[in-house]
Amino acid sequence: MTTNNPLMPMMATIVETVQETANIRTFRVRLDDEAAMRDFTFMPGQVGQLSLFGVGESTFVINSSPTRMDYLQFSVLKTGEVTAALHRLKAGDRIGVRAPLGNRFPVELLKGKDILFVGGGIGMAPLRTLLIYMLDNRSDFGKITLLYGGRSPGDMAFQEDLKEWTAREDMGTVLTIDNPAEGWAHEVGLIPNVLKEMKPSPENCVAVTCGPPIMIKFTVMALQELGFPDESIITTLERRMKCGVGLCGRCNIGGKYVCVDGPVFSWAELKNLPQEL
Repeated sequence: MTTNNPLMPMMATIVETVQETANIRTFRVRLDDEAAMRDFTFMPGQVGQLSLFGVGESTFVINSSPTRMDYLQFSVLKTGEVTAALHRLKAGDRIGVRAPLGNRFPVELLKGKDILFVGGGIGMAPLRTLLIYMLDNRSDFGKITLLYGGRSPGDMAFQEDLKEWTAREDMGTVLTIDNPAEGWAHEVGLIPNVLKEMKPSPENCVAVTCGPPIMIKFTVMALQELGFPDESIITTLERRMKCGVGLCGRCNIGGKYVCVDGPVFSWAELKNLPQEL
């Protein structure tokens, strides 16, 4: 559900915050209008604009799952004025929300396929919503594998999720950091290198990746080297969005608007557009 005016934020209250890393903070919010919250629908991959009046607004993926609607979850990497202001908020504070915006992961087309998630840092946020959705509909999908990395253990977000996913028997989880660290019991190495060592089969498999632009670039190269066709590589570009409804033109890439045509794209779509990463 959306408001009649897509540029008009709905008011929401923060019910809980989680400090994921030194510069990533998660906000769990509920719309103040209980009927609007009850009727709110979205799909994995869609985003929202969080606004602080007098400061501005920024785009963040809804990284909770539509299968769990106690609240809407957004994770914010502190990078500028708006995100710094958001980081100062606490439970009980109110913000504006414009959502859902953008397209979604093609979940119907992914049914019956093996899914390989490859995430780095805050790039785990859009993957999280799809991963939880798939785990909550586990019988609809084949083998699920997650490769998630960060510069250091302290840069790994969603620690409680990682504990759960590592312990699950119905998915595989590989964690990696760039350089050795005391007490680290998982892989060490850059994500694309660890991915190539894993040697996932591209047969009936779709890779979904998100992270820093340089990580995506070399991850896609590694996936192609492993035999994944461009149509079976999916990523998301919500960081480019501004207005969210195709008016401002900030997210234009060639003939595409990320906020209207995306933020979810296959690599087959992106490779023919002007350089976007």
